[in-house]
Order: sequence, then C-alpha cells, then structure tokens
Amino acid sequence: MPDVELEYVDSDSCASEEEIFYDVENFIIHKAIFNNDVSSLSELLKQHVYDIAEKDPQGNTPLHLSIMLGHKDCTKLLLLHDAPVALKNNLGWNCLAESISYGNREIITLCLKKLKKQSRVKIEEKQPELTNALAEIQDFYVEIKWDFHSWIPLISRFLPSDTCKLYKKGSDVRTDSTLMDFHDMRWQRGDLSFIFHGSNRKTHSNAKKREMYVLDNFAKKYSHISAVETDKDIDEEVDILMSSDIVSANISTKPITFQRLQGGWVHKHDKSEEIGSFETSVYGVNGMVLNSRKRREHLSKEDVQKNKAALESISKGSIQWLQQQENLTRERGSLLPPPKPEFTWQEYVDSAVDSEAKGKHLGRPVILKQDKKALKASIWMTEEFPVKVEILLSILEIMAPFKHFSKLKDFINMKIPPGFPVKVEIPVLPTISATVTFQSYKEENHDSRMFEIPAEYIEDSAHFSNM
Repeated sequence: MPDVELEYVDSDSCASEEEIFYDVENFIIHKAIFNNDVSSLSELLKQHVYDIAEKDPQGNTPLHLSIMLGHKDCTKLLLLHDAPVALKNNLGWNCLAESISYGNREIITLCLKKLKKQSRVKIEEKQPELTNALAEIQDFYVEIKWDFHSWIPLISRFLPSDTCKLYKKGSDVRTDSTLMDFHDMRWQRGDLSFIFHGSNRKTHSNAKKREMYVLDNFAKKYSHISAVETDKDIDEEVDILMSSDIVSANISTKPITFQRLQGGWVHKHDKSEEIGSFETSVYGVNGMVLNSRKRREHLSKEDVQKNKAALESISKGSIQWLQQQENLTRERGSLLPPPKPEFTWQEYVDSAVDSEAKGKHLGRPVILKQDKKALKASIWMTEEFPVKVEILLSILEIMAPFKHFSKLKDFINMKIPPGFPVKVEIPVLPTISATVTFQSYKEENHDSRMFEIPAEYIEDSAHFSNM
C-alpha cells in the first residue's frame, strides 16, 4: 500500500474542454510518437523548438502518449530530454500512473527515477529566493508539535506524535526530530537532524552551493539528502506501485471558506484560545472535500485480495499483516501489454475526450472507482506571532522532501484568515490528519557549529535508505 499524494487544487485552474481549440497540424511530436517513428522524434527533439509538455486534443503530453502506446524507445528518448513526468493529462493522471497501468517494469522504474529527480530540481530552483528571505529576519528557535490521528477506528493509537525543534541562523536551518517521515503505518524513530545550508558555502571547485543533509545522531552517520534513496529502494517502491491501486487524491480549494467558531452555551461569542503565550482566534474550515479515484486494471485477483486484507487489518488496529508482508520476497515482472489501438492518428485526434476513458483510450482498459468524502479542519490564528506566514512558507518549502511538511505548506498556502496559523488541523493522507502546533518561539542567536556536520560523523547513504 503506497503513500498517496494528497494535493490541494483550485478547481478553476483547468480550462474546460469547450474553451480549448487545437490546430491538429501542430502536434508533430505526438504524431511521430503515435506512429512509433523514433528517428523523426529524435530529429524533432534536437531542434528544441517544440513544447515537450504540450497536450494533444485528448489532453495527453508526448510522454503520456508514448507510455500508453507502449513505445519504449520513444519513452526513453523523451525522458532523456527531460519530459515532465508529474504533469497530468485531462483525465487527471500523470505519466507515472499511466506507466503503472501499462505495466512495463523498466518504464515504471525510469519514470519514477525521473520524477524524483525533477522534484529535487524544482526545489533547488526555488532555494536562492527562499534563503534570501530567511537571511532578512532575526534568528530564532521554534518547536513544531505533530499529533497524527485518523477517522478509522483504532488506527490513531498506532500513529506517531513528535515535537520537531527548529533552529534558524542566517539562511541556515536545522531541525531535530524523532520522526522525519512515515508510511504504511510504519515509521523510523531515533535522534535525527535535518540541516539545510542556505548560506553560501564554497565547494572544492570554488562554486557556491546550497546543501541539505540528514543526520543520525545515535549512529553518528549522515547523508546528502539527494543521495538517500538507493537502487534497492527504487526497486522496492516499484514493486509496491505495481501491486497497489493507482490512487489520485486531491482537495479542491475553491469551495473552502473559514468561519469563526462560536463558544458559550447561552451567550454565544467568537471562540478564542490561548496557545502557548499567544491569544488565538479559532476558525472552522468549511467545504473541504476529499476527491479520490482508484484504478486497478493492472492488478490480479490475488493483488486485490491482498490489498483488501491489508485494509481490513489496519481498520482493526493491527499492523501484523503488514509486517508479515515485509518478509516476503516481491519481484514483480512486467505485465503482458494491452492490445494495440485499432484507430489511426487522425481518428485519435478527431475524437472527443471521454471523461470515463472508454472512447479512444490508449493502453490498458481502465477500471476506475471514484469517491468523495467531506473532511473537517480547524485553524487557530494569532496576530501576535513574530514571524510572518511568508517566512513559514519559505521554511516549509525547504522541508518539502518530507511529505507531512509539504502538506502543511500546501494547506497554509491557501487564502487563510489574517495573522499566523499557530495551530492547524489538516489532512495529510486520505485517512490520516495531523494537528500541528507552533510553540516555544524565541528569538536567539545560535552557535554556528549547530549547523555543521560533526567531524566524527561518517557519510553513509545506505543507512538512511529505509527512513
């Protein structure tokens, strides 16, 4: 059961099909891919004049098209030219999802690796702007308390809690934690630190560089954050992806409103609470709906039965079944490819988009289940907190490699009420929410040695592969 990416999206961010007009003659790259003309595709890509992320009338990018058709050489060529993997087609599926549906293990692996690399590059591109913002404010210390809970009975008692200690000096950030991430109801405990070197440091090549590291203070080991995942980790993740539902989950931000909660039994008044030393106004978040979609056309009956057993085990408050599965050797082979399409390129581009994916669909016939669930959330705002929301967002952007910090950033990035969100209750996974509290804020100077890797620590990326 893989972690599900839970996104906050604006439902108006995509234009409707009626608002889009296409000139079919412009889709030269798509046509070459449809015809599996690798030579023409290679020449077109070398010219660097065509948009490699352009969507065709069906809403597919060139990479979507090559994956869904099973044209491996075209797919490899597109990935070599850095075609975006995370971009979704008009039906809301990214290229990794379509590669899982098609079932070729090599292509799934290549897409997963490229997706992770493109995500790192995206974060690194934002770092100069973020570090400049950090450098302009007073150095400080703050604690971020995380309490995870679930609406599924008995699960909450298995979920972790943690108090993350965050230190900021100049453009450097250090966090000390006993929990840096968790998934599949399992998490790694220990004395962990995360260090971001935002201040310009010169490398051996005399170039200025910003770095991120994770440290295990018990084992006295560290790793560069981009080197944590090994090929073995990727293989294990591919096995999980190939044996699990393809899930797309998002929360639309358009209908969400914030309403002051009321206190008092007889005489109603706007609810206020004291969080630490801060007086806060308490708001309820209305209109938050989780939209989830699951695809399982790539799964066998045995896979479906195992996944059902896992959910039943978790719903009963047990993780024994999941622990047993860890001991089983899983090496998923590629699936037999689906039938090739029986229509021409012209018929493909002329056909209207079918929202149920039953028309001119490419790849494996889709087995889709959709669901909506209303979610509850609350937020405690204060005008007294010394740090602006924009600075908080900058820090959370730096912490984006850790999923629960990324979800906090996405939530706060909405149009929240005035002030600073000193406490929030947010969904981080479809079945799991977190209450996050900012406490013990102090403006203070820190010893520079806190942001350096101790000399006795040994670099060992493999040590962090399961964290």
